[in-house]
Amino acid sequence: MKYPLNIKRKIISVAPHFYVTDSDNEPVLYVEQKLLKLKEHIEVFTDDTKEIKLCDIKATKVIDWSSGYNFTDEQGNFFGGIKRKGLKSLWKARYEINSGNSDGAAEFNVSEESVLVRILDGIIGEIPIIGYFTGYIANPTYVVKDTSGNAVMRLRKKPALWEGKFSIESLSELSDAQQIQILVGLLMMLILEKNRG
Repeated sequence: MKYPLNIKRKIISVAPHFYVTDSDNEPVLYVEQKLLKLKEHIEVFTDDTKEIKLCDIKATKVIDWSSGYNFTDEQGNFFGGIKRKGLKSLWKARYEINSGNSDGAAEFNVSEESVLVRILDGIIGEIPIIGYFTGYIANPTYVVKDTSGNAVMRLRKKPALWEGKFSIESLSELSDAQQIQILVGLLMMLILEKNRG
């Protein structure tokens, strides 16, 4: 993949749709959330033609404060997952991206870099009319770290009014499988954090 990757999400839409392109503006992924499902179900395709499905993301439970989601490939094989770290996510968004191993151990941790941006976004977002402009003011940044604490990727929210714009930069050498695992995890995280611009 050619970094930085760019993500676009239409804010005014019935169901979340994410378009991921590389630095040459070539499609990398297209994400579409299924509506009216008891358990959340998101489909990930290689582009918006939806001809080639890459994987499915499915909730592990119907309702869960520490939301957990499994990633399965086209054949239904588990290759990872993401889980919100419940109470620890109140002040700063925190997630664990789990490996595809049978033990399901966390391979990467995702956390928001600034508590101040989260508080500012929460306060401004509740003000009538002005809250619509938080997409220009409060733009969170998330960093992905491996189990040794080394930063491997960074996701930044870009200023935008009518759509969510994000960029992902690579900070370390990763295998193709790890890149897909992290990318799918970050896209699920963006869906969970959708109220944040």
